[in-house]
Amino acid sequence: MDLTRCASCFQYAPKLIPPSFRQQTTPKPNFTTISNNHATISMTRMVVKARGGGGGGAAEAETAVVEKPKLIKRFQVSEGHPAPFGATLRDGGVNFAIYSANAVSATLCLITLSDLHQNRVTEQISLDPLTNKTGDVWHVFLRGDFKAMLYGYIFDGVFSPEKGHYYDSSRILLDPYAKAVISRGEFGALGPEDNCWPQMACMVPTSEDQFDWEGDLPLRYPQRDLIVYEMHVRGFTRHESSRTEFSGTYRGVVEKLDHLKELGVNCIELMPCHEFNELEYYSYNSVLGDYKLNFWGYSTVNYFSPMIRYSSAGIDNCGRDAINEFKHLVKEAHKRGIEVFMDVVFNHTAEGNEKGPILSFRGVDNSVYYMLAPKGEYYNYSGCGNTFNCNHPVVRQFILDSLRYWVTEMHVDGFRFDLASIMTRSSSLWDSLNVYGNPLEGDLITTGTPLSSPPLIDMMSNDPVLRGVKLIAEAWDTGGLYQVGTFPHWGIWSEWNGKYRDIVRQFIKGTVGFSGAFAECLCGSPNLYQSTHFLAFSLCLSQGGRKPWNSVNFVCAHDGFTLADLVTYNNKHNFANGEDNNDGESHNNSWNCGQEGEFASISVKKLRKRQMRNFFLCLMVSQGVPMICMGDEYGHTKGGNNNTYCHDNYINYFRWDKKEESSSDFFRFCCLMTKFRHESESLGLSDFPTAQRLQWHGHTPGMPDWSDTSRFVAFTLVDSVKGEIYVAFNTSHLPVMITLPGRPGYRWDPLVDTSKPAPFDFLADELPERDIAIKQYAQFLDANLYPMLSYSSISLLLSPDENA
Repeated sequence: MDLTRCASCFQYAPKLIPPSFRQQTTPKPNFTTISNNHATISMTRMVVKARGGGGGGAAEAETAVVEKPKLIKRFQVSEGHPAPFGATLRDGGVNFAIYSANAVSATLCLITLSDLHQNRVTEQISLDPLTNKTGDVWHVFLRGDFKAMLYGYIFDGVFSPEKGHYYDSSRILLDPYAKAVISRGEFGALGPEDNCWPQMACMVPTSEDQFDWEGDLPLRYPQRDLIVYEMHVRGFTRHESSRTEFSGTYRGVVEKLDHLKELGVNCIELMPCHEFNELEYYSYNSVLGDYKLNFWGYSTVNYFSPMIRYSSAGIDNCGRDAINEFKHLVKEAHKRGIEVFMDVVFNHTAEGNEKGPILSFRGVDNSVYYMLAPKGEYYNYSGCGNTFNCNHPVVRQFILDSLRYWVTEMHVDGFRFDLASIMTRSSSLWDSLNVYGNPLEGDLITTGTPLSSPPLIDMMSNDPVLRGVKLIAEAWDTGGLYQVGTFPHWGIWSEWNGKYRDIVRQFIKGTVGFSGAFAECLCGSPNLYQSTHFLAFSLCLSQGGRKPWNSVNFVCAHDGFTLADLVTYNNKHNFANGEDNNDGESHNNSWNCGQEGEFASISVKKLRKRQMRNFFLCLMVSQGVPMICMGDEYGHTKGGNNNTYCHDNYINYFRWDKKEESSSDFFRFCCLMTKFRHESESLGLSDFPTAQRLQWHGHTPGMPDWSDTSRFVAFTLVDSVKGEIYVAFNTSHLPVMITLPGRPGYRWDPLVDTSKPAPFDFLADELPERDIAIKQYAQFLDANLYPMLSYSSISLLLSPDENA
């Protein structure tokens, strides 16, 4: 995530009106509470007259009696249990448990949905630190009617930012473990009195929380077989041309899943779907005449709740319907053979720096959840104001619990971790005794130091639940830590291969000096993932020891140019963001093919289409896992804007009308290329290709040119299904005649030539003119030659020569 945040709407500080009634206090009996296997009993001293024995005195005896729960309005209240965290159904009621080590008091607030809209608390239940606290966990158990009921907490304690504490008894806080967060029901709609941060509250679970999975089971595809599609839930169907009934929602995505099936995608990677506040950046944009929103969602409010305003139901049924809509999306994707990954943001939260709102973590226990300097300042390795304290024991268990929930309860198949390198940094107040249970000699690690064996990554890598899903790291952060190829992986972590993106962009646009590096990319980047280096004191591998499928290959992603813009613009054009074009990445390794912008000559437009096909062919024939960015399959343009985080409009919306226009052109090419990859045994290898399978070539067979001036790379790949595949890239501005490898008794048949117009760019078997097109190559192929135009790539298949 390369995101330049703009000013947030933090001027709104939501506070609830206290209840109009007060709980009547009564004298407490002299009870001494003891706990026995989670069954609470109370001891009271009773005087019993002694008989016989000649004593004549009185003897005291203790006997156990069960204390009747206190009745507070509509609920029966008892002390509860410290585990599990969150609100949990049990024993005919709901148990509430939350961690806060530094608070001196805690109050559970119960709020009806109607009272939430009126900024009122329905019930307040003060927690007794003697009976409702175990260690650092506050807890209470309630029986009663929870229909349309929400909850939150008030914590009181020291308000001392310089000591890392932000306790404020006027704030109603979200439970970090809440399964749904309720506030506004409509995406982009302001709260009461135009409040960007109206009060939020948490869903209380009920016995009615049911969903029929219809026997859904994980697909468990080998990672090498995946073709990943990065998708924004709202952007995918929000445009009117989608003609969906539930546009911009989870259900809208379901309506369009067949498009992904046609494209050949078997995995969708959802951009953030945890609850976030899209109004965080709300401000008038004079350039477009609309309002800026946090469209991408990389600013999490809660890590268990799905984004409620991505559901067609909104806050109906206190968020339960939204949860079920997300589950329905996963179930329907699985039915079509598509896995579902989530893009998760455990590097920072929406609470920002010291000027940000107090929503949840900051008010519950700021010094635990955030990485702080000695005087309370926030470390900012995320570039977004704060840094989640990932390797603190409490926080790393929280992250683990969240991920497990999404796997077990929501049936998610994998995760992509935004700015994952932050998860390898040491926590605040780091010490080996706290983290490992014993001191290490010479342990002088300071806050934020990159760790060779991070406890969080260790726990995730060896967790019995999470080892069964895909874990993908964006292996860098904004603090300068770049770990592509060196992310601690325990043999299971994959990475977004940013080096693949940069090298492929350079080579395809004709930059000299990249032919050797480009060849490494085609092989799955063995220079990054193959060599083995063991670290002392650790079973972790930080470099090498992995396979090609640990490299997630991409040319474009949500942040940066689209594929169409990559070949249309040399420079970013981010004026629509209202920041004078100062935001976004300035070094994009793009090439406009001769003219800047969409209005260009016919020859330039043809070259651009050719370059798009070159990029896509490269992505599909590279070892590793290819990832396609939403909209690239039809050539979506954002007008040269490479940082569209704030636009809830046509800039970010998938244009289904444009996709239909290109269905006979680039979309067809993409579908055929993904089909070819799925059919070929050699394009998703479980290990790096060796000389027995792969041979490199130049303009002549077996003579590759790895010089700094080379702009040509070619190879053959033995394939148990296709026989043998020949692929060549000519990124020079000059055409070239190449000699094909000789195979006695066989001939090379053309399959792909990106220099040809559609539909002859891919000679599919069902193409009516296929035989005629192949005959046009005959004079060259009979001589084992092939003419390649400038900036083009080809693929040929070996077949028996009937005339031999």
